[in-house]
Amino acid sequence: MRRPRWRKLSLRARLGVLVATAVALTVVTVSAISWGITRADLYDQFDARLQSYAQLAAKAATPDEALSTLRSTTGKPGADRNNGLTVQFRSAAGAITGTAGVIPELPPPPPQAPFSVSRAANVHRGEEDQFRMWTASRADGGTVQVAQDSEDVEDSLGRLGFWLLVVSAAGVLGATVVGRAIARSALQPVDELTSAAENVARTQELSAAIDVTASGEIGRLASSFNAMLSALSRSRDEQRRLVEDAGHELRTPLTSLRNNIELLIHADANPGRQLPAEDRARLLADLDAQAVELTALIGELVDLSTGERPSEAEEHLALADVVTAAVERTRSRWPNVTFDAELAEADVLARPAAVERAVLNVLDNAAKWSPPGGRVRVRMAAGGGTVRVRVDDEGPGIPEADLPHVFERFYRADAARALPGSGLGLAIVEQVLTQHGGRATAARADGGGARFDLVFPLAAS
Repeated sequence: MRRPRWRKLSLRARLGVLVATAVALTVVTVSAISWGITRADLYDQFDARLQSYAQLAAKAATPDEALSTLRSTTGKPGADRNNGLTVQFRSAAGAITGTAGVIPELPPPPPQAPFSVSRAANVHRGEEDQFRMWTASRADGGTVQVAQDSEDVEDSLGRLGFWLLVVSAAGVLGATVVGRAIARSALQPVDELTSAAENVARTQELSAAIDVTASGEIGRLASSFNAMLSALSRSRDEQRRLVEDAGHELRTPLTSLRNNIELLIHADANPGRQLPAEDRARLLADLDAQAVELTALIGELVDLSTGERPSEAEEHLALADVVTAAVERTRSRWPNVTFDAELAEADVLARPAAVERAVLNVLDNAAKWSPPGGRVRVRMAAGGGTVRVRVDDEGPGIPEADLPHVFERFYRADAARALPGSGLGLAIVEQVLTQHGGRATAARADGGGARFDLVFPLAAS
């Protein structure tokens, strides 16, 4: 299907055409209305004057006397200067009793109407003219017909129409020029926005913000474009940091895996230098642990990267049910740690799997730092439009220097480097809470261990 020509025009051309068309239609409409009003007014005046002529002619004895009286009234004497006037007398029976003027004979008046418009031959000019006629009653029972050529009115209307046409043409031309100027001025911010977008597409430089000088919709568009650039810049920076940090974190387990595998290959390739069974079993156990650690790290990296674009739909859910499921899963993973949960009823609008993962990460962290036989306390409290999930453990707690960094990606305190983990679990927690409009905080518990608070907004009832 071919696109209409209108759609092929640029936005500036479309705006210019629309402005020019609107102004042109306005000028033409005003001119037409002005001409129509003037025409009606001129003919009303003409007919009123013709009526007064008929009333004056009805008092005369003969058509010639009536015509003479009208000549003096119009101020244009002379046989060839009777202003297109014709006077005709008719008897009560309708017979013509006399005619004087430029038209040899006037047609009979229409029934029940004193006024009519007709055409008849003009004896002075030898052509047929349009005239307007008024009929009035005479004292003797007859009628008098007074007709006048409307040439003067038609000439005036013709001149007025010509000048209105000239003015309309000038208005259309002016509207075209003004429309182009308005389009150029109105779309200048759009041109700047387009240039900036093309520059970003060409240079991939996301820091090139637009100087917002316009207001209204264009200003909002420019501000939104700047906000989009800032969001894209932050996203790219976060992706770059994620890749850099992931590469750094993956290097250690991959190097260890490679060294152990090379050692096993070298031992198998030299029968005389076989590893003792105990050492071989230890190497295989290390390989298994490193593979598990690497698998967990890659899984957390995937969760962290895809979590920025949630695919799971939000739904109303009872937060206590999600926390209960997370506690049960953690209890099965850490049988030497006691979990004590006191939960409250609270509904939130959230993604169930993401929320359970966040709670599970906090519980795993608490269990990992708790001593054998230690207790992890889970408390829920709702109020002020939010619900808080608090997790306290009996571990060594978080040093003051590490508190500002515990939710950063790949951050691991010095004491945590000997423990399993990737440093991504708490980063996932903060990301999930932020996506749900909540917050995650860390502090020292009253008993000296670590405390994590997960705060969610309550669902609207």
